[in-house]
Formats: sequence, structure tokens, C-alpha cells
Amino acid sequence: MSAREDILNRIREATRDVTESDPEVDVPIEWVYGQPLATEDVLADFVEKVEDYKAVVTRCPAGSLPETVAKALHDCGAGSVVVPDGIPDEWVAALEASGLTVRRDDPPLSSAELNSIDAVLTTCAVAMADSGTVALDHVEGQGRRALSLVPDRHVCVVRADQVVSDVPEGIARLAPGMREGRAVTWLSGGSATSDIELSRVEGVHGPRHLTVVLVEG
Repeated sequence: MSAREDILNRIREATRDVTESDPEVDVPIEWVYGQPLATEDVLADFVEKVEDYKAVVTRCPAGSLPETVAKALHDCGAGSVVVPDGIPDEWVAALEASGLTVRRDDPPLSSAELNSIDAVLTTCAVAMADSGTVALDHVEGQGRRALSLVPDRHVCVVRADQVVSDVPEGIARLAPGMREGRAVTWLSGGSATSDIELSRVEGVHGPRHLTVVLVEG
């Protein structure tokens, strides 16, 4: 008996009890796309996954957010920061009061100018706990894509109600903007790759350092 015949005989033997030719009927899948995972603590799961990517997570109440954002920028070594339209004035005031140099992207800064700025501060569209991913769809508060790709540090503010259990649930929230043609930037930790000899290199196609400020309450 040839190897081919042996393999086919094993397949026939393994499928002898299968009487339905349509696999969807034979093995029904009771699953609905976009349903949340049964995660016990979504925020804790999100924090664990983000930190696993070597990013920094700071949890804070809404009342202390402006000061927490300023501290997060100082802690990651930033002396200057670019803020997009839509960032609240009280955040900007706290940044300036802490001694940070604040730059606006109006008119749009050149790539060289962005490269000379230490950090960017943005909000986000949604965050996905199961993969530790933050997504930006670049509406107000998030700025154009270059802002979150060129500066070496990114401080991203995520509200607790923006954290969902997994990627399908996150896609459901992003879908309306995507249908309108908005670009989406996905962040899973700081920019890094291990493509070359499995050696991790950071800052390849975006910021080397990501800090997530998770706002609760």
C-alpha cells in the first residue's frame, strides 16, 4: 500500500460516521459576531495586556486627569508636546503650568518639526482588552495620523467606557467611521518589530514609548 492510499484510508475511516455533506449543517456554530467576551474584569485585563507590550498604564479619576497627563509626559522624559484640536483647554493649561512646551498642529507641522517634538498627546476611539490594543480614528482629540507616528513618545487618554472586551467588539464601534472612510491607527504597545533574527527593535514605524492614561469614573 502506498503512502497516499494509507492516508486516504485513514481519512475515510475517520469520516465514516459523517452523513451530512454540508459542513455548516453538520457542525452548527452558535456564535454571533461582535458579542463581548465574558471577561470578569475588562479594565484589569486591558491593563495587563497593555503592560505586557512594555507600555506604561496610569489609572486615575476624571477629576485629576489634567495633572495626571502632565505628570505622565514628564515621567516619560518629554519636554515638549504636540496637541491636536479637540484636546480640552484645562489639559493644555495643566501642561503649560507644568513647564511643558505645547505645540499646536495648526497650520500642520512639517515632518521635520514633528520629529523635533518629544511627544504627542491624544485621546482614542476605542480600546480592546483581549489584545491590549488602542485604536484611533483621527477625529477631534486624536489628530492626523502623522501626529501619532512621528514623535518618539505617545501619551494616549482612554476612558473606562471606551474599553471593550475584544477586537470584534472594538470593530463594531469603529465601523461607522470606517464606512465614512476614516483611517484607523492601531496601537499595541510602543512601535516594535522582531522580524530580523527575532531581535526586538523599538521605534521602527512609530513612537518608541506608549503611555496609556486610563480614566475611571
